[in-house]
Amino acid sequence: MARRAVAEALGTAFLLAAVVGSGIMGERLASGNIAIALLANTIATGAALVALVLTFGPISGAHFNPAVTLADAFQGGLAWRDAPVYIAAQVVGAFSGVAAAHLMFGQPLFSASRHIRAGGAQILAEFIATFGLLSVIWGCVRSRSSAVPFAVGAYITAGYWFTSSTSFANPAVTLARAASDTFAGVRPVDAPGFIAAQFAGALAATLLFRWLAPAHAKPGSCQISRAS
Repeated sequence: MARRAVAEALGTAFLLAAVVGSGIMGERLASGNIAIALLANTIATGAALVALVLTFGPISGAHFNPAVTLADAFQGGLAWRDAPVYIAAQVVGAFSGVAAAHLMFGQPLFSASRHIRAGGAQILAEFIATFGLLSVIWGCVRSRSSAVPFAVGAYITAGYWFTSSTSFANPAVTLARAASDTFAGVRPVDAPGFIAAQFAGALAATLLFRWLAPAHAKPGSCQISRAS
């Protein structure tokens, strides 16, 4: 359990360092061109996600996401007693990754974001983003488990562009990005709506795939890289 918790914390930390760090770098180099900054942020995040899932998946399953952890426990792949440890590790890792990115770029350790991401359209986008993420996981893991890291990375890369919220799809990521007043941030007041939509999207996708592909409801079904 200690090894799995450390793997979840490290993986989530590196993920947030990639998200926030590439956002800062992209914004600095793009000279005000938001599209170029977002493209840089997207490529770095998607590539890092693939690498991190491949690296830490054999140890913990590479959830890096409380919504994925709870969905896996709901499906019987993770013991419910282990879920709080995973989630705590993910949240600690997420804030550590934000702090590391800030320090690398000479920013304050933490600062409340002023990046407005409000309104029903963005909440709907987060529901769809997380629904899609869990659908990709459940849809691939049955017969193409080795492809899951690449499918997840590709989906998040696309999600940055087809959702109005830029596809956070992760409660731990949302909380940590609220503490970053940078390109990748989200106002703390907007975070609860995002998180509620993310959990709802994860639950909806998990229930759908429990009916759509019953074989997914098997022990270890979301340990996405242990079979990679």
